[in-house]
Amino acid sequence: MSIQALTEADDGPRSKRPAILAAAVECFGEVGYEATKWSEVAERVGIGQTALYHYFESKAHCLLTIMRLGLRNSDAAFREATANAPSSLAALRAAVAAAYAISAQEVQQNRILQANTALLAAERTSEREEIERRACRELVAQIERNWADLLERGIAAGEFPERDSLIMARSLLGLIVGVWRWYRPDGPLKLDSIATLIEGCCVRMVAGTDPAG
Repeated sequence: MSIQALTEADDGPRSKRPAILAAAVECFGEVGYEATKWSEVAERVGIGQTALYHYFESKAHCLLTIMRLGLRNSDAAFREATANAPSSLAALRAAVAAAYAISAQEVQQNRILQANTALLAAERTSEREEIERRACRELVAQIERNWADLLERGIAAGEFPERDSLIMARSLLGLIVGVWRWYRPDGPLKLDSIATLIEGCCVRMVAGTDPAG
């Protein structure tokens, strides 16, 4: 059970928080958020249910944290993949590839995020849940801005036709993250093949053609 993608800077070596998040990702991925019992998460970690409340005040608080960390990881992967790209087109290809170069646990995280995005729409009554919800919404806006900025650089350099960069960014993201609604790691389609297909689709959407064929 990998916890690297669920770890934060202030998690000490004795903290159970990353392990709780990892167990919750497993449970939510297997049976869905609504069907998961909070006690099952505690059992997988090997702690009492009461101990969960030291880290998360509710199952929803845990879910929103998983969603925020998934968005955080996506933002970081985009920045790393595009940092030294020689052109906007190369950056676009690298960004799409990075979106799918993830672990099985991160696949589950992304599936959970897409299945529960409606949770981000309405204000939460719990302060801690609301903090996480707002952080998620800020990250969504930042990720959209990342992609829009990439497109604007490509338009300015004459690599891409001039279009509304934010609408195009949202369209690209819709195509990229939509995969998590139907992709299954144990299914017949391999993630690297899907990544190649989606990369070509994104390039054609933005540039009008795929120079690589």
